[in-house]
Amino acid sequence: LHIVCSDCGAVNRLPAARLTLSPNCGGCKQPLFTGKVRDLTAQEFQKHLSRDDIPLVIDFWAPWCGPCKVMGPQFAAAAGELEPQFRFAKVNTESQQQLGGQLNIRSIPTLVLLNGGREVARQSGAMSRADIIRWVKNQPL
Repeated sequence: LHIVCSDCGAVNRLPAARLTLSPNCGGCKQPLFTGKVRDLTAQEFQKHLSRDDIPLVIDFWAPWCGPCKVMGPQFAAAAGELEPQFRFAKVNTESQQQLGGQLNIRSIPTLVLLNGGREVARQSGAMSRADIIRWVKNQPL
């Protein structure tokens, strides 16, 4: 599998059997999976979308959005449970407006599940940790 390092952006080749063995990046030596949500810029998003072989779950949000603030900790908790099978990231629609437009984000918070460079599923509205996990696991990959 190809895994993009969220710290340095290096693309790492990793056997699928090693995903759960706490692998480190070959470039910067940082853990490839931390169970934490990363904020992505448009450039980082494109790299993960085009080069990462594990599904990507993106939370499109804005700092002024009340439901986004409520869902943030729930999204982070889901990331801790589902990584490394899924990569979790956030995109701030205020600072990355072109990316929100490119993906036709019309309301926030919106979760988008991407796999193999294409959108698999989308869900708008705040969700609990359990609902996020259930939604992610129930999508056809």
